Amino acid sequence: MSAGRGAAGRIRARLAAALLAVGLAGAGPPAAATMLPVTLDTETLTEDEARRADALLQQADALLPTAVQAHLPALRLRFVDDLPDHIQGRLRGRDLRLPRGLLRSPDPAVALPALLHELAHALDRRARLSRDPRLLDLAGWQYRPRRFGLRNARNPMRDRSPDPYELHSPAEFVAVNLEHFLLDPAYRCRRPALHRHFAAALGIPGAGDDTRPECDPSLPFVMPDADGTPLDGLTPDRVVAVEYLFAEPTDAIMSRWGHSMLRLVVCAPGRPPGPDCRFDLEHHRVLSFRAFVDDVQLSNWRGLTGRYPSRLFVLPLSQVVDEYTRTELRGLRSVPLRLDANEIAGLVERAAQLHWSYDGRYTFLGNNCASETFKLLHDGVPRLADERLAAITPTGLLRKLERRGIADASVLDDPAEAARLGYRFPAASDHYRMLFAVADAALHLPAADVVAWLDLDAAARRPWLTSSDLRATAALMVLEDAALRRVELRARDAFKRRLLRADEADHDVAALLEGVLAAEGVLIRPAALLAEIPGYGLPQAEERAAAGARARALQAGREQDGLNLIADAEQALPAALRDELVAQRVNVDAVSAHLRACTAADVAASGGEAAGSMATESTGDATVRATAACGSGSISRGEP
Repeated sequence: MSAGRGAAGRIRARLAAALLAVGLAGAGPPAAATMLPVTLDTETLTEDEARRADALLQQADALLPTAVQAHLPALRLRFVDDLPDHIQGRLRGRDLRLPRGLLRSPDPAVALPALLHELAHALDRRARLSRDPRLLDLAGWQYRPRRFGLRNARNPMRDRSPDPYELHSPAEFVAVNLEHFLLDPAYRCRRPALHRHFAAALGIPGAGDDTRPECDPSLPFVMPDADGTPLDGLTPDRVVAVEYLFAEPTDAIMSRWGHSMLRLVVCAPGRPPGPDCRFDLEHHRVLSFRAFVDDVQLSNWRGLTGRYPSRLFVLPLSQVVDEYTRTELRGLRSVPLRLDANEIAGLVERAAQLHWSYDGRYTFLGNNCASETFKLLHDGVPRLADERLAAITPTGLLRKLERRGIADASVLDDPAEAARLGYRFPAASDHYRMLFAVADAALHLPAADVVAWLDLDAAARRPWLTSSDLRATAALMVLEDAALRRVELRARDAFKRRLLRADEADHDVAALLEGVLAAEGVLIRPAALLAEIPGYGLPQAEERAAAGARARALQAGREQDGLNLIADAEQALPAALRDELVAQRVNVDAVSAHLRACTAADVAASGGEAAGSMATESTGDATVRATAACGSGSISRGEP
């Protein structure tokens, strides 16, 4: 049954243009009998209506391949006046009824899709397309981990749909998509995996390729925090490997089981695909399912009940490594998955479809990062659908991948080699301890360990920052940067708590924060960039241009609003915390200046030209000034 579907009107207008372009929209003169097993009942039709109905069957006959027609049962087509207004077709047994008004409609794109829709239902009854597990994977009725093979009743692929009626049931999904498979030349580019599946299932591989446009080989992804344009194109054949990226657990309730991600090893432009692409770290991408929190409060209850949207974030690897190892002080393991080139391409293509269409709900104990990553592997790589991989924890999913020989954890056996080759990214806490030891050996710092050192007030650490040699100063520079991150995290938490107390909140600052979050919400839900532009599935050239332009504008506005927000938010902080933040920035500036002086002294002492502010001085003068500024590095009895 086909219901009235006004929400898809703009896309149907495009189908009308396509029909007119290939000469299928007009009624035309009566033609010879069709091969379709459809008998037209003309008893209640006028002569003109009968001619239009006959022409409609001719159009359907021309579009439906012989292999498809062979699967259709014998049907009787009647045009009637008693169907409800919201119904565009109905199939009961072998009786196919369409509204008589379709024969009088001035819109040539209405009648043919309605007929094809009902013929697709008849075909589905015989071919059982809507019960095919692979079709259900691609369509979005996802497998549910730990639910005995059951699938979600709700289809979350709501964004960029050609017709929301497709989400009503798998049978309606098949009918709607077969309409577009037959009518829209761009279907193979917008929904490539479904196009291949229908062509193979119906016995017509490559159906219509001679009349369909060439597809852009790159797949569009939106990366809000990437440098340059936030809309990036990724060509699957540039991805030489996929790895399970695991963020190690912490004691926090929401991260005690770790975090599941997938790392795409992408070759730099111009580099032939091969093992050396592993070192093109700036081009590697991370697929990470996360809950998008569109307010300042992270609620455990909302996380349990699925009130947070689940989004597929696409992030630069460098950003992910920095976020986990330096900010959260968590190690990362990058475990290679044994996938061939075709499987990698299918996985990347599936990720792109989810990126533009998926609107899930995140739950900490059910639909979380591990189950979302499992479903991406399950749906993107058909071979893995036969493996028992379902898991609801990141550690559990990693263990199953290893046990079934899909993940190769042997690359982690040698920690030093794993770190050198980028299979292991140690938490910065280990690095911080080593740097503290370097500085402590030179200066005898007034702290037992790095944690105690960072816990000191910024003013208490300051005298020690400009009293040592190049090596110790470089170590202190990194530690002061870490201290600044700690203070900034405290400031963010304090600002959030202030906003949550409505009686104390600065409403102007709150409004500015809401604007920043709203812009971020659009950038991490790519379909929202094209809300006013007709289209479905993967965006094509014109849509990409429009999405890129809007993303750049939102990114620029968000960055400026973010700077304004930081300035305003700091004024709203408690005085003591605000003073500590200012003092910590003074520390970073001081140790940075001292490091530059030490570097210049080292260059001058080696006979080269001094750098930075001393570049215009003679080598001898630079040496004297830099050595005086840098200090000898010998601090007596731990006193600055």
